[in-house]
Amino acid sequence: MSTISDLPKTDLAWFDERPSESQIPQSARQLLETYSGIAPNSVIEHVVNLRNEAWRIHPYPCIGQFRFLEPGIDELDEYAEVMERLRKGEKLLDMACCFGQTTRRLVADGAPSENIYGCDLEKDFIDLGYGLFKDRDKLKTKFMVADIFDPSSPLKDLQGSFDMIYAGSFFHLWGWQKQKEVSTLLVQLLRPQPGSMILGRQVGGAEAHETISATYTMYRHNPDSFEQLWKEIGDDLGITFKVNARLKSANDNHFEGGDPNVRRIYFSVRRQ
Repeated sequence: MSTISDLPKTDLAWFDERPSESQIPQSARQLLETYSGIAPNSVIEHVVNLRNEAWRIHPYPCIGQFRFLEPGIDELDEYAEVMERLRKGEKLLDMACCFGQTTRRLVADGAPSENIYGCDLEKDFIDLGYGLFKDRDKLKTKFMVADIFDPSSPLKDLQGSFDMIYAGSFFHLWGWQKQKEVSTLLVQLLRPQPGSMILGRQVGGAEAHETISATYTMYRHNPDSFEQLWKEIGDDLGITFKVNARLKSANDNHFEGGDPNVRRIYFSVRRQ
């Protein structure tokens, strides 16, 4: 068990010593209590201890602010459809899965775990996910460590295998051109047939814009720009995609400086 005094970099703006009630959404608490079997009065201690382990390895904002407790996928309009398709035997890739919180939400709600695959750059996150959810002996999901940009990664052998890909907090990590590149790579993982779908949520903006700094370039979409991105991708590939994108307020403290332009964008992209 880690204590705050022996953790590194706890003076960073994105490190919270303990989670607020809003940082443990009701859906996350329910998941930990009913799926993982953690006693209600032990949830916060369990989460803090796990987060401290993760922080020691990767002091990222999503770790420091307990954002790994946000499954996210159950907020999508398409969630019932995703569940139905998984129950019928279709396959979903949880891209950049972090601790696998999305996978566990799906499984807890009745999806067969063997129909879900998880992928992340960090093996530590995958291992910590088993610790967070206490399910190493029962979960049949196949997790892999892979870089989508690496042509020799395990994902190469899975091209054309997935009916659905969940990409939460993923595309916004790059600028416009890099988003086109990574989106094209994800399309290659989908079955080449109508109905194959990429869906997710991420940081967006009321006004679409690209942010460039010394260390990163990020493009934050609104629905119009997101549709334009996928039109360009479709034109390049000779494929038609139907895009459904909508904005919601980002009414939490996860986003810098209270920027009034910041929103969350929720989306689905279907191959026609």
